[in-house]
Amino acid sequence: MADLKLLEYLEGFLTEERKTKFMDVLSRRTRHFTIATEDVYQMHNASAVIRSCDVFGIQDAHLIEEKFGKRLDSKIAMGAQKWVDIHRYSSTAECMKTLKANGYKIIATTPHDDSCYLDEFDITQQSAFFFGTELNGLSEEIIKNADGFLKIPMAGFTESLNISVSAAIILEHVTTKLRKSDIEWKLTHEEVLEKRVDWSKKSIRSIDDILQRFYEIS
Repeated sequence: MADLKLLEYLEGFLTEERKTKFMDVLSRRTRHFTIATEDVYQMHNASAVIRSCDVFGIQDAHLIEEKFGKRLDSKIAMGAQKWVDIHRYSSTAECMKTLKANGYKIIATTPHDDSCYLDEFDITQQSAFFFGTELNGLSEEIIKNADGFLKIPMAGFTESLNISVSAAIILEHVTTKLRKSDIEWKLTHEEVLEKRVDWSKKSIRSIDDILQRFYEIS
């Protein structure tokens, strides 16, 4: 639960413009959809996906880093990793188990024959979109345990897109439809308060000293 006194104290260090920006961005954030990447090798791809999450209002990103370790480049992410909650996993099974426990359908993005086309996707279901490695796509573990499949329609000779491009196309499409719907997609009041505290901390220089001062006078 957010500490309202701490929030008030921290926001005293922010400009009105900054506080207004936080509220504007948070009003368009969602946890109805999320993304997960599985063992992405190219650092710029993982980082670009995080940027797309921020741009299209996705609050959480789940990174499976079983084979190649951490693959985020802060320069490519352009600071988006500060505003998107990044969850890291050492195994695919752990990631899927966590997301399913939180009510998400596992949606494998793949040109699989049984895939649903993007414009036919049911946005009412709380979904986690899984993206695989650049060369081989998603693992059999995900394909076998997925609740559904999704593909982007293509009209050329090429059968696949770069992972970061695919993520951007899918997220733009589903979030646009989501915001036009009657689905309760926004963050809860408590979630908004928690992010205001978190983002305020990330925006203030010498935050450790400022927090120490707060707890000394509280």
